[in-house]
Amino acid sequence: MPERERKGIIIAGLAGGSGKSVVSVGLTAALVRAGRCVVPFKKGPDYIDAGWLKLAAGRHCYNLDPYLMDEEVIRQSFLTHSLGAELAIVEGNRGLYDGVNAEGGFSTAELAIALNMPVLLVVNCTKTTRTVAAMVLGCQRLDERVNIQGVVLNQIGTDRHRAIVTQAVETYTGLPVLGSVPRMKRDIFPMRHLGVTPHQEYEGSEAAIDFLATTMTEHLDIDRIEHLMVPLSGTVTPLNPESKNNKTIDTAKLRIGVFMDAAFQFYYSENLEALDRLGAELILINALTTRTLPALDGLYIGGGFPETNAAELAANADFRQSVKRAAESGLPVYAECGGLIYLGESIVFEGKEYPLAGVFPIRFGMSKRPQAHGYSVFSVEGTNPFYATGVTVKGHEFRYSTVLDWQGKPEQLVLQMSRGQGFMSGRDGLTMNNVLALYTHVHAEGAPEWAPGFINRCRRVREMKNGCSE
Repeated sequence: MPERERKGIIIAGLAGGSGKSVVSVGLTAALVRAGRCVVPFKKGPDYIDAGWLKLAAGRHCYNLDPYLMDEEVIRQSFLTHSLGAELAIVEGNRGLYDGVNAEGGFSTAELAIALNMPVLLVVNCTKTTRTVAAMVLGCQRLDERVNIQGVVLNQIGTDRHRAIVTQAVETYTGLPVLGSVPRMKRDIFPMRHLGVTPHQEYEGSEAAIDFLATTMTEHLDIDRIEHLMVPLSGTVTPLNPESKNNKTIDTAKLRIGVFMDAAFQFYYSENLEALDRLGAELILINALTTRTLPALDGLYIGGGFPETNAAELAANADFRQSVKRAAESGLPVYAECGGLIYLGESIVFEGKEYPLAGVFPIRFGMSKRPQAHGYSVFSVEGTNPFYATGVTVKGHEFRYSTVLDWQGKPEQLVLQMSRGQGFMSGRDGLTMNNVLALYTHVHAEGAPEWAPGFINRCRRVREMKNGCSE
């Protein structure tokens, strides 16, 4: 059977908060409701928007990040993960041209150019009319390689407001206005300190998706938007970065635990799929309710919001103690950000101190201001279970947590940060037995060393326990 044609589009905004998430999630849900097979993508290092897109599509959302991933890796990831779908919707991040420098490096615009994809531009029209045309015209002129094909107006107050802005945009830019989203009486995506509220903690998330699907069906010209989508071009030659420089992996299944609940939810689909391809059976664990850690060959604890779930995590004392015993007995554990916090002694949140797993003697607190926010780079300087010394890895940090007390020394941290904050004094990566805990998040397709390093250690530990020689 010939492969179905796949088409795609990038949905971008003029800034964060422009409404691109509302449009992206709603359009995805509306197309799925109409029977289309949609694969969603999120540009940049983002778990929360990706989670909403996954919920809307009913299938995994993947992240495309020009900073973390080489251009060819991005192309192949995009083509590979969209196989079997009809439509690919890519949600941008921040403003269309916003990147890490004045030249817009690693921006949504650069991603659109690399993928040769058209852009649907979402504009927040609050308290403005003709100026919207000027802003859109500026986006057209700033880099003519960016193929802006249409505009969606957001936060429209009245029919007269919509008519004036539509006429101005179409007259001065020549671009069609393909929809106008009215000002909503309720905030569908209420903001929290890292962005919108995760769907795992949102009461009525399915109803919100249904509401957005209905709203976009009523207020967007979905047929014209789909007509603007272009066929995905390029030959699919799936990259297998996790096998690079790694010839010892066999196919025996490893039981890898993954905390997956309201407290721990920040996982890239690519990371979990990389572990699966390397022989892992992923065992999803609710750290809030599970009474004891099951028999495992390894444990992966991602990021999330342990602070807002601190009371429940603390109350589950038997589970916390079972995690500590497993770590002390040599279970390979990889913990990122929220996972690092969970392995600490305690966290102080809203004036109360809650006990945690106690693997590391650290007291954490929470600040009202970001303590690290953005891309990071570390070099591996010390012995650890998963990374070879000398390796340089790109990642990102998003945290409000602080280290209130730790009696260790910076040189005990095995990772040297060349960009980003890390745990303390420009370093990251606490180790104990087969545990590595760090603030930096990594993406498996941008850090090809991660998945093989983790799986190989898990396999070696299991072999040693079984009395097998390498």
